[in-house]
Amino acid sequence: MTFLTDTTTAGRLRRRLPSFGALFALARQRRALAVLDTERLRDIGVTRAQALQEAHRPIWDIPEHWSEN
Repeated sequence: MTFLTDTTTAGRLRRRLPSFGALFALARQRRALAVLDTERLRDIGVTRAQALQEAHRPIWDIPEHWSEN
C-alpha cells in the first residue's frame, strides 16, 4: 500500500494553521477573559490590563506556540 503525503508548501502551511473551530474557541475564551472579575483574574495571575489586551486581539492573532513546528 502506498501512502501519499502532502509535502508542498501549501500542505505544510495547512498543517500549521488552526481549524475554524479552534479559532472561534479562542475568540470565546478571550471574550470570557474580558469579563472575569478582579479576584478571578488574580487567581490565574493576570491583571485587568493584560486580560483586556488579550481580549482585544483579533481572531487571526493566534498564540505563537500554535504555529511552531
